[in-house]
Amino acid sequence: MNQYQTHEHDVVVIGAGGAGLRAAIEASAQGARVGVVCKSLLGKAHTVMAEGGMAAAMANVDDRDDWKTHFADTMRGGQYLNNARMAELHAQEAPACVHDLESWGALFDRTDDGRILQRNFGGHKYPRLAHVGDRTGLEMIRTLQDHGIHQGIDFLQEHTVIALLRDGERIVGALGYERELGRFHLYKAKAIVMATGGIGRAFKITSNSWEYTGDGHALAYHAGADLIDMEFVQFHPTGMVWPPSVRGILVTEGVRGEGGVLRNSEGKRFMFDDIPPLYQSSTADNEAEGWRYVVGDKSARRPPELLTRDHVARCIVREVREGRGSPHGGVFLDIAWIKEHISKSEEHIKRKLPSMYHQFVQLAGVDITKDPMEVGPTTHYVMGGIRVDGDSQMSTVPGLFAAGECAGGLHGANRLGGNSLSDLLVFGKRAGAYAAKFAAENDAGSIDEAAANAQVAAALEPFDREANDDGQPYRIQAELQDLMQDKVGIVRVEGEMKEALAGVARLRERAGKAFAMPSREYNPGWHTALDLDNLLTVSEAIALSALDRKESRGAQFREDYPEKDPEEAKHNTVLRRGPDGEMELTREPIVPPRDELTQIIEENK
Repeated sequence: MNQYQTHEHDVVVIGAGGAGLRAAIEASAQGARVGVVCKSLLGKAHTVMAEGGMAAAMANVDDRDDWKTHFADTMRGGQYLNNARMAELHAQEAPACVHDLESWGALFDRTDDGRILQRNFGGHKYPRLAHVGDRTGLEMIRTLQDHGIHQGIDFLQEHTVIALLRDGERIVGALGYERELGRFHLYKAKAIVMATGGIGRAFKITSNSWEYTGDGHALAYHAGADLIDMEFVQFHPTGMVWPPSVRGILVTEGVRGEGGVLRNSEGKRFMFDDIPPLYQSSTADNEAEGWRYVVGDKSARRPPELLTRDHVARCIVREVREGRGSPHGGVFLDIAWIKEHISKSEEHIKRKLPSMYHQFVQLAGVDITKDPMEVGPTTHYVMGGIRVDGDSQMSTVPGLFAAGECAGGLHGANRLGGNSLSDLLVFGKRAGAYAAKFAAENDAGSIDEAAANAQVAAALEPFDREANDDGQPYRIQAELQDLMQDKVGIVRVEGEMKEALAGVARLRERAGKAFAMPSREYNPGWHTALDLDNLLTVSEAIALSALDRKESRGAQFREDYPEKDPEEAKHNTVLRRGPDGEMELTREPIVPPRDELTQIIEENK
């Protein structure tokens, strides 16, 4: 007997963040019947944590900016491992996507003449981030939600997807359950868009909320899709470090974009000690100049705090390891100093960074207009993800599309700040459009009810297991997070990563003993037990990929291979599920950019 309620749509979107909502809106606009399945409540997506802004070359502040410069910046930030076609489309289409949001009611900060204001951000040559104070992600979600709920889209909130269902080679549906009452649901669809976000909960210290357990990556992988470049996990340089209850919560790069500086316990602005050769300048002249230093030509200025995130994070780790950290194991981020050095008032700081002001007052008892913040690196974003076609966003499994953080390719070895929000818009829109097109050209396919019922039975197994010390799901999750933080974190070495892989294997055995107390209703222990397979899958993918790449590049820093290796730069790391269920790794040559794109890169070096 069927054990689930069935829903039928042309396109099902899994995830209701920026990418998922934008995909749903576009698919609906193309005439598809659309359902959105989200693990949490609508509006709870991690997109709201992207506070600094969305990168788009609109040239509202500096008229020299254009899509070509944005493209070159993205490729350089990604260390040229990017999918060049995706980087091209992203740079070209981001401005129009920002204007779409504006036309749907998004309220942006403005220049004096009324255009959308743009701010500096790490790795971007010109001021490029359209923003709403430090609440840009929240405004994006508000706008997409308000627009999307009027488009005839069905929203299924607090539903967790546990398996994708195939008919032959193609995807025809998904199986999940509602978290409140534990009832199972079958979501039939001609096409599915995966927009589930990231993997941060595989690590102990993270800016990600509880939902980010790598569901989309793992579901797609188990359904036969390729994963790409999973070694590249971005540790945002500035998360809260105190008190322990909020350790890891994001402190937006917008603080540094507005003039905040990083200092160690000696009061020294340590980022001047490690400026890459590309950025030549005189430290003495820069300090005299205030908070900016010259990058390249004399007219494009940046503070050293706005170098790429991987670079800043490693510098912070160095200061802490060498005994120059703050009292609670971070460094100091000081925005208050702009009152004296740049003649800005406390009200200016509160107006430009309202969320940060309230966050620190309420959670840490710190007034950022007067005192520095204690910050340190936090697991924030994964550049790797489901391997997709650059134009359509379809994975290697027909009918399965992906957009946003769970899709790999755009960002290469390291994502530039602000590119995530415009990524959600550009490729959410494309995924929705191509998913609707696929649905219009294909029939519904057939659901294997026996396979669906087998998934239901597997999900209920924790209730049949007796309580045991090895199978406590929260303990398994916590031990995995400690393992990944310690062995596959910011600084990596071969021996520790091999230990991590062995540890993941042991924890997978224990996950097979994970138990849940009776009753499917309101049972977070059961939910945690079901999340374990996804967390273990993405953890193995990260460790295996990081171990194979024997160099330091972008977000991957190998202490045993501290330099870049030109030979290692010629491939992407690809993972797929083998015939016996084992994870197989291959190296696949990077597709070189077209000649005209290569010329753009050379011109902007």
